[in-house]
Amino acid sequence: MIADSLLLTLLRTDPIRWEDLGLSRGFELGPLTIRYYALGYVVGILLGYWHLNKMVRVPGSPMNPDQAADLVMASIFGIILGGRLGYATFYEPHLWTSLDLFKVWQGGMSFHGGVIGVLIAIGWTCWRHRLPYDRVGDWLVVNLGFGIFLVRLANFVNAELWGRTTDVPWAVVFPGAGEQGRHPSQVYEAILEGLLLGTPLLLLFWRTTVRQRPGFLAGVFLAGYGVARFIVEYFREPDAQLADFAARTGLHMGQWLCLPMIAVGLFLIMRALRRPPLPVPTSETPEPATA
Repeated sequence: MIADSLLLTLLRTDPIRWEDLGLSRGFELGPLTIRYYALGYVVGILLGYWHLNKMVRVPGSPMNPDQAADLVMASIFGIILGGRLGYATFYEPHLWTSLDLFKVWQGGMSFHGGVIGVLIAIGWTCWRHRLPYDRVGDWLVVNLGFGIFLVRLANFVNAELWGRTTDVPWAVVFPGAGEQGRHPSQVYEAILEGLLLGTPLLLLFWRTTVRQRPGFLAGVFLAGYGVARFIVEYFREPDAQLADFAARTGLHMGQWLCLPMIAVGLFLIMRALRRPPLPVPTSETPEPATA
C-alpha cells in the first residue's frame, strides 16, 4: 500500500493541494485551542530535556541533572526572546517601534536569533554554576534536532514558509500562495536540519568518544545546520519584504546568516581536533558539584 501510494505520487501531473491532506493548524482541548506550531516547541523541548537527563548521567558529564534543568529553563527563554527579537531585527525591523513585537502568538520567529539566545543562555548557566562553556554547549546541541524536526513539520501543517514554485510530483498548492505548486520546503528542512543533522549528532555522542573533544559537537551542529539551511534556502520563497534584498545580494537573508554559523562551526571542529582529547572517564568519575 505504501509503495503504491508513493508511486502514484511520483506519477501524478497535478500538484497536491494542502486542503486535500486533511490537515488543520490545531485542535480543541476543552476551552483551549492547541496549535501544532506551539505543540512542536513544547514536545521538542520535553524530548530534548528527557534526553539531556540521560546524557548528564554519563561518566564525566560537565553538569549534573540540577544544572541541566537550569540550562533548559534558560534556553527556553533564549529561544523565545532570541527568536522573536532576531525575527524583528533580521526580517521585520518595523516591529521594534510597535507593540506587535510582543505578540509572539501571531508568529514570526528567527532560528538564527534563537541560536543567539541559546548561546547567551549557555553563557549565563555556565557563569552561574562555573561550568565549561564549550562542553556544556556540546551536551546541549545534541538535543536540538528533536525540536527542529517537529517545528518544521508544524510549519508545513500551518501552511507557512512555503517554497518556490515548481512542477515536481510532490509540489503542494498552499492556501494564500496562489494556484501554482510549490516546494514543501518545510519538509525539506525537517529532514535536513532535524533528522539528517540530529541523528548523526546522537550517534557521535553515544557511539564515539568525540564528546571528549570540547567544542566538536557544537561545531558539527553549527556548520551542519548552516550548510543544510543554506541549501534549503534555494527552494524556499524569500520573505516578501526581503525579496528585493535577495535580488540585490544574490542570497536570501537566511543564507547570509548561515555563513557565520558555518565559519564558527568549522573553527570549533578544527580547534577541537587540534587539541588533545580529555581522558575517557571511568564509571567512578564523580558528578560535578552544584556551585
